[in-house]
Amino acid sequence: MKNLLSGINFPDDLRQLKVEQLQQLSGELRDFIIDKCSANPGHFGASLGTVELTVALHYVFNTPYDKIIWDVGHQAYAHKILTGRKQSFDLNRKYNGLSGFPKMTESEYDAFGVGHASTSISAGLGMAIAARLNNEDRKIISVIGDGSITGGMAFEGFNNAGWQNADMLVILNDNNIAIDPNVGALKKYLTEITASNKYNKIKSNVWNLLGDGKFRWIIRRLGSTMKSAVLSEGNFFESLNFRYFGPIDGHDINTMVKTLSRLKTIKGPTLLHVLTKKGKGYKPAEENQTEWHAPGKFNKTTGEIQRLPVNPSKPVRYQDVFGETIVELAEMNPKIVGITPAMVTGCSLNLMMHHFPERTFDVGIAEAHAVTFSAGLAAAGYLPFCNIYSSFMQRAFDSVIHDIALQKLHVVLCLDRGGIVGEDGPTHHGVFDLAYFRLIPNMTVAAPMNEIELRNMLYTAQLPSAGPFSIRYPRGNGVTLNWRTPFEKIPTGKGRILKEGNDIAVLSIGHPGNFVTEAIRRLEAQNISVMHCDMRFLKPIDEDILHTVGKRFKHIVTVEDGTVVGGLGSAVAEFLSSNVYDCKIEILGAPDEFIQQGTVQELYAKCGFDADGIYNAIVKLLSITDTNPTA
Repeated sequence: MKNLLSGINFPDDLRQLKVEQLQQLSGELRDFIIDKCSANPGHFGASLGTVELTVALHYVFNTPYDKIIWDVGHQAYAHKILTGRKQSFDLNRKYNGLSGFPKMTESEYDAFGVGHASTSISAGLGMAIAARLNNEDRKIISVIGDGSITGGMAFEGFNNAGWQNADMLVILNDNNIAIDPNVGALKKYLTEITASNKYNKIKSNVWNLLGDGKFRWIIRRLGSTMKSAVLSEGNFFESLNFRYFGPIDGHDINTMVKTLSRLKTIKGPTLLHVLTKKGKGYKPAEENQTEWHAPGKFNKTTGEIQRLPVNPSKPVRYQDVFGETIVELAEMNPKIVGITPAMVTGCSLNLMMHHFPERTFDVGIAEAHAVTFSAGLAAAGYLPFCNIYSSFMQRAFDSVIHDIALQKLHVVLCLDRGGIVGEDGPTHHGVFDLAYFRLIPNMTVAAPMNEIELRNMLYTAQLPSAGPFSIRYPRGNGVTLNWRTPFEKIPTGKGRILKEGNDIAVLSIGHPGNFVTEAIRRLEAQNISVMHCDMRFLKPIDEDILHTVGKRFKHIVTVEDGTVVGGLGSAVAEFLSSNVYDCKIEILGAPDEFIQQGTVQELYAKCGFDADGIYNAIVKLLSITDTNPTA
């Protein structure tokens, strides 16, 4: 049998096929994704689940003139392969390669750049209104999952789109899971729709009655009447002025093409409910959907994930230090509760959920709600540990200010994935939290250099009168083996001098302090004497250390795994200036730009704050100053 995918480079090629060939193409496309992702890891399960949907969308609609907006983008690998990036797909998520998510500057077929959840409906509405204003007859399709649809922004988009009577199609890709299983009342609602045999039988008969398009006016009248008569399905979406169709099998390519061709002719806000299976076509991914969301390298024949052997001499992940420590603290304090927006496994809060299920809450993809929900718990006398990935905490910025900090509520905000995260790229790098939390009154802003520091910061944060408290830590492994030490209180706002020196002072915060230690060992071989201060707190900052450094040193370097604008370096520079210290300061961190994807090591080096970058910056700073008589 002739291979079809080899001849498909763009959707125009796809549209030359007969409908009967699309099932074969879908199988080849699925095999291609399995083959490539087994060697070059990525977001695997979601993309397998949308193969037929993707093929049908590009077959029916005139992309890129018609616009497809993918929510989050975890499910968009088939889309990338069909839109000119098949040959370069080996470079997916690699440095100077393809983004792991749709990106407007990468392809004209990527109608909107994504990476965070629940944005597709709002973005699609903007494009639909623009098409109306321009008198353009183009279709706008927003593809959103049943996980992303729980986000508040999705509801806002639905509400406005229905009011505007926008000509757009929303496809609800319902696979009953995001990374962890979905939660919430809407999930239950969608499950009831799916399970209603009576409703679906009547719906199927109506579609057959409509045939190839005759009597479409029946849809408007019969749709809402039938749904009201059978159950209340559709009423939620139709109350927002969206005509609801489905649910249909998202893996039946013929039905998908037929249904989308019919919906293509219907004007106004429309929703198609599509049922898919995450990991479809690869048995291990179907059976363990959470693990196979992004499994890493695996043997495509056996399904064995290539795990590194358990090495007792290798430090554990920071997230597991958090997970184990919060269980200990919750055992000590019955008022401690854990909250996360759909990242129970990702942040290791699943450990607390196992031990204290009644005190652990997955609120779905709803970061702002997670923060204000935590504030409500705190106002009622509980002690919430709210764990959100750093880049997603950006979405709850106002809630932190208005609902926690302004009211001085005792909430511990734990920011996992702080700093450079690697292959997920600019939408996921957590490089802004130090800067944006620093500007909020009443906040304590802390970052541990190692696992013991993280453990003790978590302990310190839950002590009485700690107030609003944020702790950020990086993705990946730490540096300490024996981290399960007795808890010790860390004086808030106090750093520590790790090494005395005479030539230059280096002030670091968080995990990069370990790179400083490595650089110092090399500098000492050059007879360069370095004072190293682990600041630990950005707010309140240790002014005693800053006075000491300002008085003793003419050369200062700051190091942080965050933006150089507004973070540790800015805080130190402001202090030195306001106290009239005459110092030359070099600020190392993430530059004032969006940093692309790549390995963590590649990106640390590019940003210049790995051990090599710190070493080179210090040598350069001292050499320039020593040879310049005016310095």
